[in-house]
Amino acid sequence: MYEQKYIDREKSWLAFNARVLQEAGDNTVPLLDRLRFVGIFSNNLDEFFRVRYAAIRRLSLSGISGEKYLGGISAHQLIKDITEIVIQQQSESLRILGNIEAELESENIFIINETQITPKQECFLKDFYTQKLSPELVTIILNDLAVFPILKDTLGYLAVRLELANDEVRYALIEIPKNINRFVVLPSEDEKQYVILIDDVIRFKLKNIFNIFDYKSVSAHMIKITRDAQLDIDSDLSKSMLEKIASSVKDRRIGEPVRFIYDNLIEEDTLQFFLDKMKIVETDSIIPGGRYHNRRDYMSFPNLGRYDLLYKPNEPLPVPGLNLEGSILEKISKKDYLVHAPYQSFSYLTKFLREAALDPKVTSIKITLYRLAKNSQIISSLINAAKNGKRVVVQIELQARFDEASNISYAEQMQTEGIELIFGIKGLKVHSKICVIERMEEGKNRRYGFISTGNFNEATAKIYTDVTLFTCHQGILKDTSKIFEFFDINYRVHRYKHLIVSPHYTRTKFIKLIDREILHALAGRKTHIKLKMNSLSDFKMIDKLYEASNAGVKIQLQVRGICSLIPGIPGMSENIEAISIVDNYLEHSRVYIFGNAGLTEVYISSADFMTRNLDGRVEVTCPIYDLEIKKELIDNFNIAWKGNVKVRYHSYKLDNKYKPKNHHAPFRAQFETYKYYQNKVAILEEVPQKVN
Repeated sequence: MYEQKYIDREKSWLAFNARVLQEAGDNTVPLLDRLRFVGIFSNNLDEFFRVRYAAIRRLSLSGISGEKYLGGISAHQLIKDITEIVIQQQSESLRILGNIEAELESENIFIINETQITPKQECFLKDFYTQKLSPELVTIILNDLAVFPILKDTLGYLAVRLELANDEVRYALIEIPKNINRFVVLPSEDEKQYVILIDDVIRFKLKNIFNIFDYKSVSAHMIKITRDAQLDIDSDLSKSMLEKIASSVKDRRIGEPVRFIYDNLIEEDTLQFFLDKMKIVETDSIIPGGRYHNRRDYMSFPNLGRYDLLYKPNEPLPVPGLNLEGSILEKISKKDYLVHAPYQSFSYLTKFLREAALDPKVTSIKITLYRLAKNSQIISSLINAAKNGKRVVVQIELQARFDEASNISYAEQMQTEGIELIFGIKGLKVHSKICVIERMEEGKNRRYGFISTGNFNEATAKIYTDVTLFTCHQGILKDTSKIFEFFDINYRVHRYKHLIVSPHYTRTKFIKLIDREILHALAGRKTHIKLKMNSLSDFKMIDKLYEASNAGVKIQLQVRGICSLIPGIPGMSENIEAISIVDNYLEHSRVYIFGNAGLTEVYISSADFMTRNLDGRVEVTCPIYDLEIKKELIDNFNIAWKGNVKVRYHSYKLDNKYKPKNHHAPFRAQFETYKYYQNKVAILEEVPQKVN
């Protein structure tokens, strides 16, 4: 028997982020998209330290070893391990970034620094600095301050060292403005394009900034601090939930530091000055980096008009049978439809809500909201419905991590427009993605709605793969309405005939479904389990999958991110294979398929196999009854499983080994999925021609 039973979730997550970094280093990925992956890698790491690392640090400081919660490793040891892994990954990211910049130069795109500025560029930057940059700069001389300033979470700063003529050393901080694009596009010269970072424009103007000092030398090196982002919610009963969350978000800016990154060329005395003043201790992750931090900004690197260096965008395809020009409610009244974004258009969701807002027969709209786009069309449609006299009930999750401020703003806007708001349930985040409307038809109340695996967010729908079921199934939608009743009166636990709802039923139902597969296998019947999710870390569910494997059930897992299960180990998981796909789109849908000895059952869900999704959130898993949609989801799973490009194996080694082609032609799952939906449209277009 293999000794190790689980992979630590933090290390598995870091392995996922290493897969993102692999995309940045993959020379088959277009150059500017490789820069985008550098940015995603960096942004992911910021969030990891603000949330997961911060939680482990709290555990370590509490004096609890944490081995029970961390899969057999102490919190103190895990902190050390994480820091070592991150230092190695940061080094690799710098190497990759250097390679990308060298390849950009071969395309006549140059990212220059302050020592490489030409006279023509100097003239341009002088005007840029005076008109745009200088008014935004915050510069603080530190030596004589009674209280050291609070460095903002994840912002970039230049730590400045001034050596005066009398040999006195002064230190200063310059905050790199976040409301100006980090990358300044300079005038082209000789058909070459040039970009300079704001950091280097500031370095170029250091003499101007500190011209009141008589100094011998001045230097500036970048530093960044990451703070604990855990929200500590006020228990004051006199305050509304809106007030409590708003206050907690405000307090986040002074959260405990958990990571300090510095330019490894910084002077030793400057580094020590900042560590001492900021009270950075060994339980914080102190990481040497390169000249530039906050590489997340590469996600918005200017395209420079070089669309040949970007992935060719795929236009979202129509859903056969659904017309954005006609009535969606009329179509849904006859059959279920599935929308698979971004392969198909997210506009069907906003069209559904706009139509409901105007339809005189619609009496109410109820919806859950977790993460929303800036200038959300969803919100506009709901406000429109309220203005048309509909009863609009919105459960908005104020604790959606890092979207709290945005959701508070939207909540205040909706309250002003007369929309009824529900702010969730104490101790439970609402992560479900559901909507139900009520419509009077021939004197009777009929329900329509949709259930999704992803957020109702037009922006992320362009890059996140998610599926949404549109249905008029009255049983499913009656269950959906019960969930809103639970939001309102949450001491009453409802029973559901169709939906599987966390926190009360999801774990037990999935265990029953797996147990049924085990019984089939033990009886000699052919059966299987195919699961697609973002993360798999719940030990009890992993143990149940191990049990199924030992009973002979063939299990295929597509897990994009954390996978604490160890596949392919004789006597433990020999019948389990697990892969991860990281490509141009973010794999986000959750689809669960149970072979059931030929009577296959398919579910879509908002829940991963994580303890928080099973026991600590309101999640919804929905059965698929329509045979065409069921086949479509199984086809999607099998296309991904057949993939041999951008597919990595999960293993105890955490080495992100690519799936071999084994003499097969390249088969890229996301490209092939788009072709699959293209073929569906083509078949539909051919039908009228055959009839004629």
